[in-house]
Amino acid sequence: MKKLSFLGVIPARGGSKRIPKKNIRMIAGKPLIAWTIEAAKESKLLDYFVVSTEDPEIAAIAKQYGADVIERPPELSTDECGTWPVLQHVLSKIDSEAVVLLQPTSPIRDRGIIDYCIRRFRETGADNVATGFICKFMEYGTYDQRQQDIKGFFYDDGNVYVIKSELILAGKRIGDKVERVITSREQNIEIDDEFDFWVAEQVLLRRIKEGRQ
Repeated sequence: MKKLSFLGVIPARGGSKRIPKKNIRMIAGKPLIAWTIEAAKESKLLDYFVVSTEDPEIAAIAKQYGADVIERPPELSTDECGTWPVLQHVLSKIDSEAVVLLQPTSPIRDRGIIDYCIRRFRETGADNVATGFICKFMEYGTYDQRQQDIKGFFYDDGNVYVIKSELILAGKRIGDKVERVITSREQNIEIDDEFDFWVAEQVLLRRIKEGRQ
């Protein structure tokens, strides 16, 4: 395979503790990971995308929904292993100028958001692009401003990341030029526990009814 421009990577480990088999649990009529696979398939700017997993059941469902799978080694499938070694492993198999990281735990994406982030990355010459929102949370007792007057900070929501491969291979998370894409609160939902799962499902069901998903 020739060197790609944009490689999508969906990391899906099988050992979820808080929500057993989270990545393949049914949500709004499909396995959770299927929502992200389908979003990747709709992209016109991804050259190729893969699911990285060590779990045979996740691999089978990913293939069922049209994804190619890279088998992840056991040492990259532990609770302690972060995302960067997983991306480095994928890049050792597939050469690409940039990686588009798509977390299956963020199943709610507007149509075109992946390609919007890729275009933003390309047009601005960024090292990193991330989706997220302006967070104004502060510890109680540490502020005396009205919330609307708090400047806040950008918090990445786990939905879409575009990252130069050279950064990943060097073990660096952030380059010198970072672009931030503010997304809707619906798209900010990231599933970490049962309540998140329930909220995400209600949003997906509503979006399906409205023809937005």
